[in-house]
Amino acid sequence: MNRRKFLIYTFYIFSFFYLFPEIIASTKSFAGVRKINNKSPFIKETYLKFASPLVDRSETNMIIIHHIGGTDRDVSAAEVHQWHLDNGWAGIGYHYIIRKNGTIERGRPQNVIGAHCYHYNRTSIGINLVGDFEKSKPTEEQIQSALELTTFLCKTYNLSPTNKTILGHRDLSSTLCPGKNLYAQLGAFRQCIVDSLA
Repeated sequence: MNRRKFLIYTFYIFSFFYLFPEIIASTKSFAGVRKINNKSPFIKETYLKFASPLVDRSETNMIIIHHIGGTDRDVSAAEVHQWHLDNGWAGIGYHYIIRKNGTIERGRPQNVIGAHCYHYNRTSIGINLVGDFEKSKPTEEQIQSALELTTFLCKTYNLSPTNKTILGHRDLSSTLCPGKNLYAQLGAFRQCIVDSLA
């Protein structure tokens, strides 16, 4: 390869890495993630009271990943529940909240219809990792817990971890959720689950 061709080749390689970092990120594994525990993850019960009756979900064909957005505080399921009550809703729309230290808190009961992604609530489970991932990144503890919870849910509902079953909110609605810094990791996220189920 002559010098001119080498320089052109190098330019294209560096341009790809610069212009498409989310593609590169989606193919990497998570450096801080331990082996996924195939047992049921620990869920912190919250015993939230809802303003109106909840309806059982008859089908589950996808898991939708969210962030809080608007604040990077370590908010609790109880706090999100109160926000949603204040909006005149039945209560928290997500089934699970994952705190910055990795604690998984119960939102809505797992078997009921959520209120987190319009048009898709009747067939999905909503998981919210707290934080604003347009500006910051999820913690390693959040990713670890999200992987273990999502793996458990895939096994529970016999879901294959693909981009049709594990999605970011933005895949289905006009929104930035779950934030660019979490969304860019969903490819690697799915692959970790594929590997754990193999």
